[in-house]
Amino acid sequence: MKRIVILISGRGSNMEAIVQACEAEQWRARIAAVISNRPDAKGLQFAASRGIPTAVVDHTQHASREAFDAELARVIDGYRPDVVALAGFMRILTARFVQHYHGRLVNIHPSLLPAFPGLHTHRRALEAGCKLAGATVHLVTPELDHGPIIIQAAVPVLPSDTEDSLAERVLAKEHLIYPRAVRWMVDGVLDLRKGIVTHRDGDAQLLL
Repeated sequence: MKRIVILISGRGSNMEAIVQACEAEQWRARIAAVISNRPDAKGLQFAASRGIPTAVVDHTQHASREAFDAELARVIDGYRPDVVALAGFMRILTARFVQHYHGRLVNIHPSLLPAFPGLHTHRRALEAGCKLAGATVHLVTPELDHGPIIIQAAVPVLPSDTEDSLAERVLAKEHLIYPRAVRWMVDGVLDLRKGIVTHRDGDAQLLL
């Protein structure tokens, strides 16, 4: 059975979606741990309520990013993960950390990458006059928000949209595509060639 470790910094709604899908769909995997860099992350309570081991590696207790990442990797490796999922984990990871989990580290980003990497994605989409917005699940590489794309979901941008209303509709799509992508990784049905991810059985990698 494959092991999944999920990293969070806050409420962890995408973590909840992954946990619930894993249980409901009876994946050939289990959530080995939920780890946060913040001891007050609300998602830790949800994980504990499901009997999932939790851990905290507090970034404020480390003198450098390198020291934090080294300790985080030590804790993660104790659970022997096959997949490490970043679910609202608000830390920029060092290249050494990312390379340690090459091919196993996945993230979700609230934009249609490569558009709008980084923060404030919905505000930037509205300011740019975009007609579509969305979310992307991608493999993590040392370059922030630029890894190979596994799956995307798009929503129309409405004339009445605010940053909050757009974020709410995109988040609903995130909760659909992130569990799907993690399950694909667990099932080993993804191929990566020349930076392009394809599904071996042709399953749709775009949700509209």
